[in-house]
Amino acid sequence: MRRGLRPRRRAWGTCVIAFKKQIMSSSVEKIKERLSIVDVISSYLKLEKSGSNYKAPCPFHNEKTPSFFISPSRNSYYCFGCGAKGDIFTFVEQFEGLDFKGSLKQLAARAGVDLEPYRGSDPKEKNEKDRLHELMEAACVFYQSELKTCSDALLYLTKRGVKDMTLASFRIGYAPKEWRVLANALRKQGFTDAEIVLAGLAKHPDENPTGDIYDRFRDRVMFPISDTSGRIIAFSGRMLHDDGSGMQGKYINSPETPIFKKGSTLYGLDKAKFEIRKRDAAILVEGQMDLVLSHQAGFTNTVASSGTALGDSLIADTDKGLLSGLGAVHALTKNLIVAFDADKAGLRAAGRAEKIGLSLGMNVKIAKLPSGLDPADTILEKGAEEWKKIVDTAQHIVLLYLSVLMEHPLSELTRTRAIRDKILPYIAVMPSAVERVHFIREIAVKTGIPEEALAEDVVRLLVATPAPSPKNQSQLVQPNTVNAGIVRTTRILDRLLGVVFWQETLPQSVIPLDSVKDRIKSIIGEEQLIGMLAMPNDKKNERIFEVELVYQDSKDLKEDVEELLDNLEEETLGRALEALMAKMSHAERGEDGEVLQSLLAESQKISTRLNTIKSSRFLHN
Repeated sequence: MRRGLRPRRRAWGTCVIAFKKQIMSSSVEKIKERLSIVDVISSYLKLEKSGSNYKAPCPFHNEKTPSFFISPSRNSYYCFGCGAKGDIFTFVEQFEGLDFKGSLKQLAARAGVDLEPYRGSDPKEKNEKDRLHELMEAACVFYQSELKTCSDALLYLTKRGVKDMTLASFRIGYAPKEWRVLANALRKQGFTDAEIVLAGLAKHPDENPTGDIYDRFRDRVMFPISDTSGRIIAFSGRMLHDDGSGMQGKYINSPETPIFKKGSTLYGLDKAKFEIRKRDAAILVEGQMDLVLSHQAGFTNTVASSGTALGDSLIADTDKGLLSGLGAVHALTKNLIVAFDADKAGLRAAGRAEKIGLSLGMNVKIAKLPSGLDPADTILEKGAEEWKKIVDTAQHIVLLYLSVLMEHPLSELTRTRAIRDKILPYIAVMPSAVERVHFIREIAVKTGIPEEALAEDVVRLLVATPAPSPKNQSQLVQPNTVNAGIVRTTRILDRLLGVVFWQETLPQSVIPLDSVKDRIKSIIGEEQLIGMLAMPNDKKNERIFEVELVYQDSKDLKEDVEELLDNLEEETLGRALEALMAKMSHAERGEDGEVLQSLLAESQKISTRLNTIKSSRFLHN
């Protein structure tokens, strides 16, 4: 079977290459002439001038100090933190989770360039994903046409407050009750049963895997899910009539397919992304109707998790480095307002979303909904102004949960345990030690629980956090793991050594090379530094090219090198401190007081040095 697939894979690759060559000399060049890389990336990220270049926090990994640089002269970008690089097309592909054709379509629309049609009209000349995109578009058009003839579906949507313009904008449709009506319609358009099943729109009977396929969605209001270029990639169907069997889910969603990966997007992100960037905040709701009515009421920076699921990292596809849905939101803004239903299922889902957001370093707030109402009902019954008040008065998750606990008449022991079990886990996932200390102090002030006791429980939670699997080590979203720290340290070292190698080629160095090398040696050790300085010339030249890109006109080289040295020491000491915490936990369980005291003294020494670095940075800013 594998042998049989290989020629098809080669043919697909040849087809894509031919497609790119066909349009590269015309459409791509026209787009690049009209859109600079600064134009494109600045619509997603807040850029800061750095000499003749620009810089920003990298959207593809977590970082505090910007290491993502954009070169207008080269029309390219490079991240010193994770190695991401490319032009406007690769940026949109990676950020938006699109293939080349998707990024081409999106940038062409933005540049006002009419794409030359792809002349491969023969289905055999189109790759699998092309066919699936066409199939999903055909299905969406079919569902939209069926909605016009279903009075019950239209009545339901009208009662929920959805206007005609919104129906058209979100392309809401209806899947008829009949078992094979969509499949038959798609067959008439030339799509095969295998393609319809692969797209997740139909399935074979469980008891007969070779039997006639039937529609997956029946008697449901259909919400199409788009990738960020607007192409339909999946559907979520809401049950219209309950048949009383108890076998139907209120919502059913498309399975994963070659063009749809759950966690890779959020419902409505294609419409909300630039509003999120503009307003510097994202509202995360759970249901499709919550999303639709939020946008209809003017809250166009809203996205929804239902139908798409939440990825628990920045990256949805580690092989391609594609951002997850929440990863894309994280790159657009660090402010997340979670507004899920107040029932048990909603609270569980909200808790997961909140933890993911906090672990990505986001400022996560909770919108407190009226009892028994979801966002859609709130907007419909109480109006857009009331919804605005709820969103505007959202509180940080830790402070909200703390105030709720303090309002309830609980015994001191019960409240203490609730704080330990319900609130401290949120603090433990925060990547910033400064934020963890801040919220520990807030809890201590409001409850009287000693900061040391709270910090000790947070440390236990940090130590208990499992390390990522090898597949996920590149994601850099677990800030407390040794592996992520090693990657960050390596990137910082690469940049520092690039500066050293570059300055050694100049007639006169701008920085004190000997003292820089001495400090690097004091941090990583003489043996490791000697080994790195002896790297082959081709590797040295790579690093020199990279730093020249960043610092060709920069007047801040000395300050940046000092910051890099501080970052290197912080990363190294931070990993050493985490290792000590693990040893302290082990010694505590073994009741080895002498070892515990020794480890405590060592950890205090490291903490003092870390605080000195932080204080020095504060004084110089």
